[in-house]
Amino acid sequence: MANVELLRSPADAAAADCCAAPVREALAAEGAEKLARTLKAIADPARLRLISMVAAHDDAEACVCDLTEPLGLSQPTVSHHLKVLVDAGILSRDKRGTWAYYRLVPGALDSLAHSVLTV
Repeated sequence: MANVELLRSPADAAAADCCAAPVREALAAEGAEKLARTLKAIADPARLRLISMVAAHDDAEACVCDLTEPLGLSQPTVSHHLKVLVDAGILSRDKRGTWAYYRLVPGALDSLAHSVLTV
């Protein structure tokens, strides 16, 4: 039987390696749609900066009033971007009086990274 292996051409060996069975389950349609929505939410330079700015604040929490000027966008625009990140499950929102405070959802970015790496 060893002779059979010796007679295989390099092209046959490459084809066998190429056509190997998957070692994990492929991403299902529902999972792909959810992941795409989350990636779309963070695929904006302003939103990536907001995530970074919130994480860099004391206690990893920031008021919308602290984010507007450094970002260089109007308050309604910043609030829109923050809402998108909250809806995507990246940030959480806590209303205190007239101000809203945002913080990273624990594990949200880790979960996102894991989803991307295991696809």
